[in-house]
Amino acid sequence: MIKYLLGVITALAIIGGALDFDSDEESWRLIINKKQVLSSVQDGTIRIFNQGKKILSSSDAIETSTLTVEN
Repeated sequence: MIKYLLGVITALAIIGGALDFDSDEESWRLIINKKQVLSSVQDGTIRIFNQGKKILSSSDAIETSTLTVEN
């Protein structure tokens, strides 16, 4: 479970542009902007929550469905 959570956080940080890759002739660097990581993860989480809320609130299948039981 923790692996998935860390994967999601990493994906949101990459999508948000919080991680930057820089290289020269001798070395490679991964630059992490901590403030941008936090805002990227928060924004991504809020977007995912809002999309899930839209999907659940727009579903009227529960209210309009009927249950028929036959013996």
